[in-house]
Amino acid sequence: MAKAVAVAVQLPRVQLLTLHASSGAAVMRAAREAAGSVSKRPKLLAVTVLTSFDAATLREIGMAGSLETRAVALARLAKKTGMDGVVCSAHEARAIRRACGPEFVILIPGVRPRSGAANDQSRIATPAEAIRAGADYLVIGRPITAARDPRSAVLAIVNEIRSAMRHTR
Repeated sequence: MAKAVAVAVQLPRVQLLTLHASSGAAVMRAAREAAGSVSKRPKLLAVTVLTSFDAATLREIGMAGSLETRAVALARLAKKTGMDGVVCSAHEARAIRRACGPEFVILIPGVRPRSGAANDQSRIATPAEAIRAGADYLVIGRPITAARDPRSAVLAIVNEIRSAMRHTR
């Protein structure tokens, strides 16, 4: 992973790199070291608990505790090892923000407009919910790519985000 990070940080326009927090402290430290001090280094984000996971899936893979407890523990480990932030569900974002501080980056996937299908995601949020939960970045894919009119879908999502941002300031 360190070699991949060392190469990726040299690529133009790369702004974010993700790796799994569950890969452990040594891997995250190695990734951080490999990123070095490149000017305008991409932010390194550690994935906490996948948004496709529910409590049963967590137990199935041998992780004890609640989704929030696991996500916060992994976020703390990520911060301790030099990651710039995490990828997490909107459901855990507030707790992670409290645990890791205002400068720690939070990217929230599984974002769907109210009318959007959950697909394979167990823990979704609307764009407004994700913004209110403290997201710095949102991942919104299928609600746009699968829309009959992707442009209209994007415009509606942007309007919802703008509205949420006005109400969180």
